[in-house]
Amino acid sequence: MSQSGKVIITCAVTGAIHTPSMTPYLPITPEQITSEAIAAAEAGAAILHLHARDPETGRPDQSPEGFAPFLPRIKQGTDAVINITTGGSPYMSVAERVAPAAQYQPEVASLNMGSMNFGLYPMLNRFKEFKFEWEREHLEGSRDLVFRNSFQDIEYVLETCYGNGTRFEFECYDTSHLYNLAHFADRGLVKAPFFVQSVFGLLGGIGGHPEDVMHMKRTADRLFGDDFRWSVLGAGANQLRIAAQAAALGGNVRVGLEDSIWAGKGELATSNAVQVTKVRQIIEGLGLSVATPDEARDILSLKGGDQVAF
Repeated sequence: MSQSGKVIITCAVTGAIHTPSMTPYLPITPEQITSEAIAAAEAGAAILHLHARDPETGRPDQSPEGFAPFLPRIKQGTDAVINITTGGSPYMSVAERVAPAAQYQPEVASLNMGSMNFGLYPMLNRFKEFKFEWEREHLEGSRDLVFRNSFQDIEYVLETCYGNGTRFEFECYDTSHLYNLAHFADRGLVKAPFFVQSVFGLLGGIGGHPEDVMHMKRTADRLFGDDFRWSVLGAGANQLRIAAQAAALGGNVRVGLEDSIWAGKGELATSNAVQVTKVRQIIEGLGLSVATPDEARDILSLKGGDQVAF
């Protein structure tokens, strides 16, 4: 765990879970993703976790070409650390998912640490009308969806990206994923400090109860000691409550429209920056400080923004 008193805010700007019909504020086009990312950084996000979308339909797009229009613009517009997903969408192959990070060699890339059921279909109970047919299929298909992240897949991502100096946001949706990370650490295939992003409240992973948060933290403490930097993301309505708990425990936090489209009960977040501002207020209200991008680079031992390929 970090003893610096600095809390790293990651903002996941658009993701691959929520769809355009759920909120008019979800960034879809390269211009929207760029402006949302820069505004989130100005609000206090030290790391920007990025996905690409088809600008016409909003469908997740994991081609390197999908990232090309906005990566240089975001880099020019902010000093924030850029984190490119290798999760992409659960419907994609690992080779497809890793391609943008392999080509652009970011400071950080996300890496899911285990296979899991990935249930998005309960959102069909809340959202009935869709602009694009892919949206309904995307949600309905998750009834019979296993998000594959086999040991072979994880090794493939590590082997593809580590030579470029890219480090990882290890996304852990359950305690088994922490043990998977420990397995790769024992084999010498991952390097400390491990940036462990604990994910709570997604159907198929661990729940969002405060005891679930504590269980993940206790397990990570036992497995990794001082060799990890803990962060949390709470899905949906869990977002700010879990962030507050983690910050009080010395952890880092992730917010953004990938993880939740809400700013409060029944209130849509009008931007990513709104969520960053809210969590920053929580952090500073606890007497803590928000890490700058360069402080985040130091805490996570990153290579620097001048060493990327975009």
